[in-house]
Amino acid sequence: MTQINIPNEYSVELETPDIEPYAAGNTGIPYVWRFGSGLPGPNVMVSAVVHGNEPCGVIALDWLFREDIRPLCGSLTLAFMNVDAYHAFDSADPNRTRWLDEDMNRVWDKEVLESDRTSIELERARRVRPALEGIDCLLDIHSMQHLAPPLMMSGRHRKSKDLAARVGVPERIVGDAGHAAGRRMRDYGAFDDPNSTKTALLIECGQHWEASSGALAVEATVRFLAATGTIAQDRVDALDPVPQQSFYTVARAVTIESDTFTFAQPFTGGEVLPDAGTLIGHDGDTPVTTPADNTMLVMPSKRLWKGQTAVRFAVPDRPG
Repeated sequence: MTQINIPNEYSVELETPDIEPYAAGNTGIPYVWRFGSGLPGPNVMVSAVVHGNEPCGVIALDWLFREDIRPLCGSLTLAFMNVDAYHAFDSADPNRTRWLDEDMNRVWDKEVLESDRTSIELERARRVRPALEGIDCLLDIHSMQHLAPPLMMSGRHRKSKDLAARVGVPERIVGDAGHAAGRRMRDYGAFDDPNSTKTALLIECGQHWEASSGALAVEATVRFLAATGTIAQDRVDALDPVPQQSFYTVARAVTIESDTFTFAQPFTGGEVLPDAGTLIGHDGDTPVTTPADNTMLVMPSKRLWKGQTAVRFAVPDRPG
């Protein structure tokens, strides 16, 4: 096991649902379920717990099972991903089990999946990969290290921002290209192909263990399923009105190049800094500054290791 020794400064407000009732699956892949409608329509997937210490997605999937949600058209796949890390979760040390061997959300390059490398997370990704092949729309549910406004990470292409707008929550939508350390599941295959209609969203529901992250995970899932036509719109009509959304695009992901990275202030994410050139921190001796006016900081990390993303700089989209 790769140790992640990061002190926890937040209360664990969420209870972690028992996923053993879902262990068998019905796809030949443990913890992966697929329900068909028998009618033409999109093949939709909702995935949770790619990171073992992010229970909000498990709460959303558990809710879908308990509510007996079934697709009106196409198919609905529900997948618990990094189940070994989730089973190892300990609320007394909740940062430790984000993964066991490596970050499962950095292994989704075809070359990596088909390589000779091995790890707990990579083997699970290989096992789950066939379930992804026919998916038209994916919602991958995550949460964040810090208390910060929730985000919908839409990837690089307009098709995903358009789907995020139809989902309607959360308030901030961020287009980005991922991380230098490896490819995310939401960028796998045709999801990241501008010429394909297949698309994916990754929602960051708030701080990992705050109660509101579980509630948002459920709401966003319901809205996503309605936006894709998988469930009836009347499920959404009963929800509160959505806020006015704002759209950003990542102008730069700061990949750590030295052995030491320090932030200039205790940033938590979501801060919008009005002036270009504002000092954010130092990568070794190199100052790191914002690239433009009104730059939003996206998920400054506690994992300040060489090769990892320290923070992403997002700028507002221009009208039109």
